[in-house]
Formats: sequence, structure tokens, C-alpha cells
Amino acid sequence: MTDDMSDPAWPPGTIKLQQLLDSNNAHKDARIILQPRPSTDPNDPLNWTKPQKLVNYSLACFYAMMVFAFINATSPTWGPLGDELGFSSETLTNTYAIGCATLSVGAPMLIPFALKYGSRSVYVFSSVAQFAISIWAARTMTAGDWWGVNALQCWIGALAEVLIQMTVADVFFVHQRGLMNTIYVWVNNVGSNLAVVASGFITQNQGWRWVWWWCAIFFGVQFIMFFFGFEETKWGYQSTPGLGSPHITSKSEAFDKEDSAHDTESGSGAKEAAARNLSIVQIDSSIPRKTYWQKLSLLTTTAGPWPHFLRHSYQPFMILVSIPGVFFSSMTYAVLFAFSTVMTTSVSTYMLETPYDFNASQIGLMSLAPFIGSTLGSLIIGPLSDFVALRLSRRNNGIYEPEMRYWCFLPFIPFQCGGAWYFAYALADKMEWPHVAVAWGICNFGSAPLQSLALTYVLDAYNEIVGDSLTSVTIVRNIFGTIFVFAMPAGVDAIGLANFFNAMCAIGLFILSWAAVFLWKGKHFRHRTAKVYRYYAARQFEARPLH
Repeated sequence: MTDDMSDPAWPPGTIKLQQLLDSNNAHKDARIILQPRPSTDPNDPLNWTKPQKLVNYSLACFYAMMVFAFINATSPTWGPLGDELGFSSETLTNTYAIGCATLSVGAPMLIPFALKYGSRSVYVFSSVAQFAISIWAARTMTAGDWWGVNALQCWIGALAEVLIQMTVADVFFVHQRGLMNTIYVWVNNVGSNLAVVASGFITQNQGWRWVWWWCAIFFGVQFIMFFFGFEETKWGYQSTPGLGSPHITSKSEAFDKEDSAHDTESGSGAKEAAARNLSIVQIDSSIPRKTYWQKLSLLTTTAGPWPHFLRHSYQPFMILVSIPGVFFSSMTYAVLFAFSTVMTTSVSTYMLETPYDFNASQIGLMSLAPFIGSTLGSLIIGPLSDFVALRLSRRNNGIYEPEMRYWCFLPFIPFQCGGAWYFAYALADKMEWPHVAVAWGICNFGSAPLQSLALTYVLDAYNEIVGDSLTSVTIVRNIFGTIFVFAMPAGVDAIGLANFFNAMCAIGLFILSWAAVFLWKGKHFRHRTAKVYRYYAARQFEARPLH
């Protein structure tokens, strides 16, 4: 028997996703195999009913939306806030940049608590913290207040970039994750863009402080919803009997098992019976379901000494430099975030000046353009990503490779880079505002699908180290954003806005184009780093493997 971590045909992430009912026809008559394999326990999050999953994921998405709204709603307030409190544009830009910096350190410092004690407790306590910070923001009087608000709100907000993906990995199967991640990216953009529109009108009609009072109200509602409605998704699969199917360890064994299953059944329904066992959730009715209050237990603690808990603060850095797939996804997410932060900063800075002379509400309305672009991109990539994954795995005898999704990645790169280039020249040449808006929308039409696919690749290829891997993604993402926001004033002064964006587009195109390399060699990279992956998988808090 071959060790699945050293078999080139079965590196981490390669799974049997479909069972073909007719070996002579690879294009139809196939059943989806549920991956990861659920247990027979009705309390297993993979076995939850659709309403349970919908409620939990809706709450998680609301959390993400509010976090990104809280972080991004600041831009329309800059003019009135600076006028009232005497803050310079440099102070406002630097406080925004310090927020990007604390976003990069928040995840490695806070996500270990979710891995150790469960995500429910972290969702609840962070909601309380964000409620308090909102009140502080509304009562800001000094530059020190504003530095503290930006630093703390982003430090805690970094949780949203990892917690939601952990929830997706806990609750949804591989063939559903493309859509779920697209929904996450879309609600991210709702918070990042529509909240800016609302912020502009609130600033114009109620004053900039009411932006943060409204945030306090919504975070108070969020706390109540999570305290009484969000169930823990952490699952100790290792101590759970009746877990799915045995681990398949080689490609030949995969087909041997499938054939033997067919042989042991009799009659015309043999093949269907074999496939059905892997395609449906099977519940052991003798296992009692948790009561409502048991589901709302605040802590779900994983046993283990403190060093095991603390190592999740430094392991993400080690994973980042040792696993190419995590590094590429991190760089992809980072360069997309850098574009987003620089474009937001550019609009908030340059469109206050002549010839635009925009007020707070007009600055906010500009964010409708990226929202529309990201919505259109999300509507396409959500169903398309999962469809392509299933279609290509079916053509591959039911075997799924995470790189298959990258065929959807490449067509969106020109929209991302072309839109950013158009945006820069429209703003630098002081074109009419529709040019700036359309360019921003084109850029986000490309950006939303690229973000979704990068996240889904990490979940599919490195499922057992998803917490640490996504923490790596968050670290790199926000370091990039910080560097470019800090560099923007000096860079624009030295070479001009258009050339600054030209440099960003060159960097972005180089990074994003590596998706073609992963289509070619991604599986080889996963095989070469399989031992490293297994080492870190063994150091997780009961991660559930793919089979």
C-alpha cells in the first residue's frame, strides 16, 4: 500500500469527488462523493440541515460585512473629520495605513483562540469589542483617539478574513465551496463599498460621528444574533465513530475499491447503491441531537498544552515560506487588496480636489461602481467555479485536482489589470467622473472572482491546515496593503499617479500570471511539499481530512 502523502498521483488535495456509474461514459451518469466525509453523528456540522447551515453561514457573512463596513466607512468622513478636528491629509492616510498594518498581525494573534476554544466564542467576544470601538470612534477628539480606533478596529477585524473560511471548511463540502467563497467575497464588497455609500449620506446629513454611532447599533444587534443564534462549527472528528469511507491511498486502489463495491451488489441497482453510499449523508438516529442550549455553549475547548496553542501564532509564517500553493494564494490576495486600498485612498484624496470638488456623499456614491463590478463578477464565478470543478473531475475519471479551478482564474486577469490602468489614467488626466467609476467597476469585475478562487484553492488543497494557511494569506495581504498605502504619497510625488499605477499593474500581472504555472505544475508542487503538509496537519487541533 502506498502512502498517500508520497504518491505523486495522490498528493494532498487530490480527491475522488465523483463516482462514475458508467466507466465508458465520463460525461454523465456520475454521483458526487461528499468530501470531506461526514460522520454518522447528526451533530456533525457537515450533517446539519440546510436551514441550520443557512442560518450559521448567513450570520458569518453578516459578521464579515460589518467588519469590512467598519473598516471602509471612514473614507467619506475624512473631509468633515479633518476640518472639525484639524487632522491633515497625511494624518488620515497614515492612520488608514496603520489599520492595514494591524490587519496583518491580528490574525496570527487571535485565530489561535478560535482553534483552541472554538469560533463561536471568538465571534461573540469580538462583536462586543467592535461595539465598544465604534463608541470610541464616535467620540473621537484627538489624533491619538483616531490612531487607536484604526489600529484596534483592524486588529480585531482581521478575524473576519479567516473565521469565515474556517466556517466554510467546517460546514460545506468541496463541491459547494466555490459558491460559498464567492458569497463571502460578495458580502465583503457589500461592506467595503455600499457601507461607503451609506457613510457618505450619513456624513452629509447627520454628521461624521453618526457613521460610528450607526456602527455601534449594528454591532450591538450582531452580538445578540450571535449569542442566541450561532452554533459552534468546530468538530472533533478524530474521536467520532462511523466516519464516512476508508482513506483511499492510491489511484489504482481507488478504482479497485469502486469495482469491488460494484461486485458485491447484485441486480441492476448495484452501481447506484455503491455510489449512493458516498453521495448522501447517513445519520445514526440513535445518537441524540444537542439541545438548543448545548448548541450555544460558549467554549468548545480542544485538549492540549499551551505550547500547542501558541504555535499557531508562528506556524503561518513557516507554512507561507514552505508551501508554494499557500504562498501564491497569499500573493494573489495581497496584490488585489493593494489595488483596492490604493484606489479607495485615491478617490478619497483626489476627488475632493478640483475639477471634481466632491462632497462626502458624492465620494460615497463612487463606491457603487466597484460594488456593481464585483457583483457581476460574483454572479458569474460562483456557479461557474463549482461547475468547472465537477465537469473537469468527471472527465478525469472522477478525480478532482484543486488547480482545475484556475481555468476560471486566467480570463479575469485582464479585467483586473486593465481596469486599474484605466482608473489611474482617468484620475491623473482629470477625466470626467464616469470614466473613473467605469474603470473602478471593471477592475472589481476581475478582482472578485480572483479573490474567490484564491481562497477556494487554499481550502481544497490544504484543508487540514486551513486556519494557519488563511492566517498566512491575511498576513501577506495586509502587509502589501500597508506598503502601498504608505508608499503612495511619495510614489505619486516622484513619478505621478499614472506611473505609480503602471508599476502596480506590472507587479500585479506578474503575480497573477503564476496561475498558469500552477495549472501546469501545481500538482507536482503539492506532491513535493506533501511531507511538510503532513507535518503541519499533525500539529492542528483535530483538523478533518479529505479522503
